[in-house]
Amino acid sequence: MSASSTINGKEIFDLLHDDLTALEGEFGQDTVAGVQAITEIGEYLRNGGGKRIRPALLFLSSKLFDYRGRGAVRLGAVVEIIHTATLVHDDIIDEAKTRRGRPAANTQWGNSKCVLAGDWLYMQAFKVAVQERNFRILDTLIELTQQMVEGELLQMEKLGQLITLSEHFDLIYRKTACLFSVCMRMGAILGGASTSQEDALAKYGHDLGMAFQIVDDVLDLTASEDVLGKPVASDLREGKVTMAVIHALERCTPEERSMIEDILRNRTFNGVTHAQIMEILQRYGALDAASNCASKYAESAQKALSIFPDSEVKRALLWAPEFVVAREK
Repeated sequence: MSASSTINGKEIFDLLHDDLTALEGEFGQDTVAGVQAITEIGEYLRNGGGKRIRPALLFLSSKLFDYRGRGAVRLGAVVEIIHTATLVHDDIIDEAKTRRGRPAANTQWGNSKCVLAGDWLYMQAFKVAVQERNFRILDTLIELTQQMVEGELLQMEKLGQLITLSEHFDLIYRKTACLFSVCMRMGAILGGASTSQEDALAKYGHDLGMAFQIVDDVLDLTASEDVLGKPVASDLREGKVTMAVIHALERCTPEERSMIEDILRNRTFNGVTHAQIMEILQRYGALDAASNCASKYAESAQKALSIFPDSEVKRALLWAPEFVVAREK
């Protein structure tokens, strides 16, 4: 089922307007600390222009069951705080200079303060989540944070190395898809979903998250710095191998493979240009292969919703995978 003819982004924003407005208030309130530096860093990150995709998914999931309680906004803030904490730590680990077109927080406050601010955000997320008095939600969040931290450690171990496609998929599950899946699952828990409904929504979130990250990795190679808000091909410069690169490495010549390995090993494009890498990727259809894989995950996400009757909320969820695959930033 295609949702593009029945609903669009503006209609979804209108559907979620009140929830997203409440989310901003909750997020702002939850990131105020007794230590000025934490409050300043939290405010800086909150104003960074994130899409709020993850809490939006949680809202839509709960709305499938006509949930009307305060818990969706509270948990929406929780997942956005967790996501924000991961970005703080990611930028420190990657030694990033920019994030969403602005200086990364660690360039403003330094690594030490940002590490501790990220830790504080994680703990604050759980403090807010406890207010739901729901052990299933807490168990889900604990498993999520463990998966994400393990994923970050695994990625650090693999930096500069040539990894398999299955290893890459495991990393992007931990990095992105796990959180998307948990957002859908928590919305279902709030709404009193059956086990089969909860599992279907978790599957939807997983596949949507996989599509989102694969597209993100392609855009890292193809979009302009102005659009990305960070340097082009940042993943390669940081020693990270993504799907398009893996596809090309499995098919390219030894000379071409050596060019890619040099970038990964040295974390720089010295002696090799971005244009040369793009030529290699285009020659072996690597970018198209990654985009096609993202489309298949998007289609799988839509199919996971087949057990639910037609509704405005379902149409919004059907539209999301199309948006993810077609996005340009």
